[in-house]
Amino acid sequence: MQFTVFYDGGCPLCMTEMRHLMKRNTENKLAFVDINHPSFAVEYPELDSEACAARIHGRWSNGQMLTGLDVTYTAWRLVGKGWLYAPLRWPLIKPLADRLYIVFAKHRHRISYWLTGKERCDSGSCQINEKN
Repeated sequence: MQFTVFYDGGCPLCMTEMRHLMKRNTENKLAFVDINHPSFAVEYPELDSEACAARIHGRWSNGQMLTGLDVTYTAWRLVGKGWLYAPLRWPLIKPLADRLYIVFAKHRHRISYWLTGKERCDSGSCQINEKN
């Protein structure tokens, strides 16, 4: 079963993570969709673009949706590195991690600027060379 990650292609940190996931996606368990791509609304009319912009979304091929850190953990698990994010899903840590993720997601462009010097990807500055 394939898992599709709906990511913000305008976010430098998001793009960095997607590049790392794509590199490790050797068994094609993941598909990637940039929510900023002009065809997003046409190809995925059932998805709320504002909700997808507010936090990362993922969908199994059977239609089951995940959001937030559940998407991150699932994606990394599918490429064999789930152990990196597993602690964020542990029962005692999960509620706090989820709240912190919501803050991160809301301010991801500002945080990207602090960490990378770029607030947004534009003019292909963070472009992925693979088909999304």
